[in-house]
Amino acid sequence: MGDRGENAHRTGLRAGLDKQPADVAAMFDRVARRYDVTNTVLSAGLDASWRRATREALGARPGQTVLDVAAGTAVSTVELAAGGVTAIACDFSQGMLRAGASRPVPKVAGDAMALPLADESVDGVVISFGLRNVADPDAALREFRRVTRPGGTLVVCEFSSPTWSPFRTVYTEYLMKALPRIARAVSSNPEAYVYLAESIRAWPDQAELAGRVQAAGWGDVAWQNLTGGIVALHRAHRA
Repeated sequence: MGDRGENAHRTGLRAGLDKQPADVAAMFDRVARRYDVTNTVLSAGLDASWRRATREALGARPGQTVLDVAAGTAVSTVELAAGGVTAIACDFSQGMLRAGASRPVPKVAGDAMALPLADESVDGVVISFGLRNVADPDAALREFRRVTRPGGTLVVCEFSSPTWSPFRTVYTEYLMKALPRIARAVSSNPEAYVYLAESIRAWPDQAELAGRVQAAGWGDVAWQNLTGGIVALHRAHRA
């Protein structure tokens, strides 16, 4: 008989750190019903400001088309669509797309590693809190470049490493102890937030991720820390 973590993995309650696409999609299908409210609670309401900062970093102009990868319920896509931008929500979790069905943006089912778009078809790509969940992030970064027009922009908004060492310690304790307890009170799939904590701890810091973005063929790579480095915005351009 497997342990509790193995059983949760098998039933789709949470993915493993190998991030098999079918497991990740199943996990997000199960969390979709209360996903938005859980995010707001766990981030103490900071999720809205992170979405605004992501839109500002992208800097899309009216008439341009951008792809929001791992868009989930399309809350982030609606933010990106402000001011006359065409923003397309893309996610491989059908449950998440269904949960955001009422949001008035175009939606498409698709995997970050094999996007259902033509070469050089969008002006920018955004992925918020999703690259960490991809089985091969480097392949996804190359795929984002494939679909982006020359001169286009990539923005990766992702959990990162707090810059102040004492705060980093407190944050790690929150991730591993408090976050799962809070998730049990508000989430439709609390086990997914055990995976969330584990995947954040295993994720590269700002400088390492910047190097991987550059290695995928993107130029002018830079990052901006939000909330003391809990979140970082990585911005790059396609030559």
